[in-house]
Formats: sequence, structure tokens, C-alpha cells
Amino acid sequence: MNQNQRSIFDLSGQVAIVTGTSRGLGQYFARALANAGAVLVLTSRKRETLADFEAEIKALGRRAISLELDVRDQQSIERFAAAAEAAFGQIHILVNNACCNIRKPALDVTWDDWNAILDTNLRGSFFVAQAIARRMIPYRYGRIVNIGSVTSVAGYAGLAPYGASRGGIRQLTMSLADDWGPHGITVNCLAPGWFRTEQNKVMYENKEWVDYLVDRIPVKRPGQPHDLDGAVVFLASESSRYVTGQTLLVDGGISTGATRAMVKKQGLGTSCGVSTGCSDSSLPLKREC
Repeated sequence: MNQNQRSIFDLSGQVAIVTGTSRGLGQYFARALANAGAVLVLTSRKRETLADFEAEIKALGRRAISLELDVRDQQSIERFAAAAEAAFGQIHILVNNACCNIRKPALDVTWDDWNAILDTNLRGSFFVAQAIARRMIPYRYGRIVNIGSVTSVAGYAGLAPYGASRGGIRQLTMSLADDWGPHGITVNCLAPGWFRTEQNKVMYENKEWVDYLVDRIPVKRPGQPHDLDGAVVFLASESSRYVTGQTLLVDGGISTGATRAMVKKQGLGTSCGVSTGCSDSSLPLKREC
């Protein structure tokens, strides 16, 4: 990679806000941006939970501050945005990561469950983006990365409110891209697939479920958090200057559908096992009608 190619991914001196950095993927996003040179604004509902992570970012040689933010509270959003601006002036990057999830069958979802998820993931993301975009517009530059999910494009039982919020993020991203593009702001959605985090690690301790999942992922493994590093830096940097309104799926291919249309034959590779598919004269073909 030559110097010019490196420079379009360089975030040196740029101020990046990452919401929801007390744990999980938010910390990986923040590390990736810090390693690319960015100054970090970290947020959590409880500021004290960020002390160790702020120290880690500073140990990389980057400036960083921690701010309290409850994305369900409009006044909290405005206080945080004003504090970030007061600390660093121009804000170049927002990674809208703060989220929550409650896994339940649809018939068991309560009114409060629904509101907790949608208020955090969708309403909160919009009003945080709005508050930061207002501060980006005078500079005619900004990169907003809304964090979605493979559930932005696919449905899963037990995730109805979460999927609704993530589908909403995808649509919101397109609308905001159209709204704010004339002001030099790009808005994109980064949609991870199935990644193990502290919040969902109990699922990955179930071998049967992991085998079921991996069978549906073309690259045959769940995501590792560092698989997202390049994507978040790309969307936050000059390299994505002509990309806006898009959803970038980092999911190992599970969103392709990942349903086998070929029956595995032991010792013989694969053969077609569907009534309208191909045939291979070297293998017995079972047709199903």
C-alpha cells in the first residue's frame, strides 16, 4: 500500500464519537478508530464504567474523554453533544452503536420490552445523529456510521422488536444520507452478522446451536470482533467519500440465504437433491417432489 492509499484510511487528528463503549462491539469500534489515529469520545449511561477503557485508549497515544449518555433521554443527548463539541470543537465521525436487546418469543414480548428496545436502538440513534449532524453541518463534513445487524435484512424468531429496530436503522440510514448529503455528511449502516460478545456468550457455549449457526455461514465460522475493524475505518474515513446510504453487511455471508441446495454424499462430494436442479450422471440422484 503506497502513501496515498494509506492516507485515505488515516484518521489522525479526527474526532470520533462511539456511543455504547462500556463493553461489547462498541469497544472494538473505538479501538479500531484509535489505531487509525482518531481522537475518541466514549459514552455510557454510567461514566465511571469507562475509566479503564479510556485509559486503554490513552495508552495507545490518543486523546480521549468519557461522557455520560442515555440515548433514551433527549436532554442527556443534548448535554453529551454540547460537551463533546466543547472538548474538541469539530466532530468528524459518529459511530451510533448504543443498543439493547431482549430475546423472547413474540407472544411473550411486553409493551415495556418493545419500548425499551425501540427507544434505545432506533429513536436514540436518530436523535444522537441529529444532535451531531447539527454540529457537523457548519464544517460541511461528517461521517455517520449507524450500527445495524444482519437482522436489518433478515428475520429471526425471538428477535421481533430487535429486528424491527435494526430494519428501521437501515431505512433511517438511507433517509439521513439523502437529507445530509448536500452538507458533506455521509451516512452508512454497518451491519454485523453473528458475533460472540459478553452479552450473548451463553449462546456460544451451546455446541449444538453453534454447529447449527456455522452450517449456515458460508465461511464456516462466527464473526470475530476484529473482522469489523476494516469496515468501520473504511466508513469513517476519506476512503468512503462517495459511499452513502448503504448497508455494509459483515456477516460471513449468512445473509445470502445460506441454505444448502446440494446433498452431501460421503466420499463423493455433493450431488443435486432437488427436483428442478442439475444432475450428475456419476452420482445417484434422489428427486423429491
